[in-house]
Amino acid sequence: MQRALHLAATPDVPHHPNPRVGCVLLDDDGRTVGEGHHRGAGTPHAEVAALADAGEAARGATAVVTLEPCNHTGRTGPCAQALIEAGVRRVVVAQRDPNPVAAGGVATLEAAGIEVEAGLRAAEARALNASWTFAHERGRPYVTWKFAATLDGRSAAADGTSRWVSSRPARLDTHRLRAACDTMLVGTNTVAVDDPRLTVRDEQDQPLATQPLRVVMGERDLPADSAILDDAAPSLHLRTRDPLVALQTLRRDHDRHHVFLEGGPTLAAAFLRAGLVDEVVTYVAPMLLGTGRNAVGDLGITTIADARHLYLRDATVLGSGAEANVRLTMTPEET
Repeated sequence: MQRALHLAATPDVPHHPNPRVGCVLLDDDGRTVGEGHHRGAGTPHAEVAALADAGEAARGATAVVTLEPCNHTGRTGPCAQALIEAGVRRVVVAQRDPNPVAAGGVATLEAAGIEVEAGLRAAEARALNASWTFAHERGRPYVTWKFAATLDGRSAAADGTSRWVSSRPARLDTHRLRAACDTMLVGTNTVAVDDPRLTVRDEQDQPLATQPLRVVMGERDLPADSAILDDAAPSLHLRTRDPLVALQTLRRDHDRHHVFLEGGPTLAAAFLRAGLVDEVVTYVAPMLLGTGRNAVGDLGITTIADARHLYLRDATVLGSGAEANVRLTMTPEET
């Protein structure tokens, strides 16, 4: 299973819209006779790739796969049926499929007389596709709220200037995180004031080939010359101020499962008040402003007893000296 997990996590495999899956076929002596991994939407699933790699050696083999073999026909046929037809004797599964459309592969395999063991290293398999699993189980995308702030919690100076609160190492790190998401989300005010591109770029500031969907939520019209409306990446305007409506629309109509929230303090506060922030990533700069725009808006908190608590998962120093930022990754108390 370790090898299957390693295959699933192959670096060039897209994180969306499909889950990352790996499969290894073993003979009776435990020797690998075939292996494969899913390389993205429209390509053969991991099981089919492993069966092709094994050829006739797949008959009587044990298939070790990180996600329950699918039981439906989409762009490709059902993997459960492919395993049956190949004559696989036994199947070991890590994570059960949370997608009701594709689930049921274990039952189909067992009905065909194939021995199935499910749950081996399931937690690791879930972590590999954490946001995809979350979206299927919760009916909305996983939300990461990212912001940069000074040591005294300011995201911009009193005159509105904010470039650059975060350092270059922090900005490069932000693009790495953006690349793992399928949606960038801001409010109409951020577009009007900052005119962001919201693309994923490399160290030379060049856009990557694969870009997340750029989404703006709010009822105000967008300026026709907004950078977010260019052809560098797809974009969408959701005319709502309701965070839950926005997330449900993105999940239901656009198959999104990981939203990277980079809006201003008002939009961030709306998501926090609604309990719709699942992860917080902040870049803290070693500078002081004393006044200026807060990193987050009014949360309706008037006493310390009602403070929103966060659980620190990671603290990493990026850069050094004047270029140093501290990246803090946290989980809200209610998640």
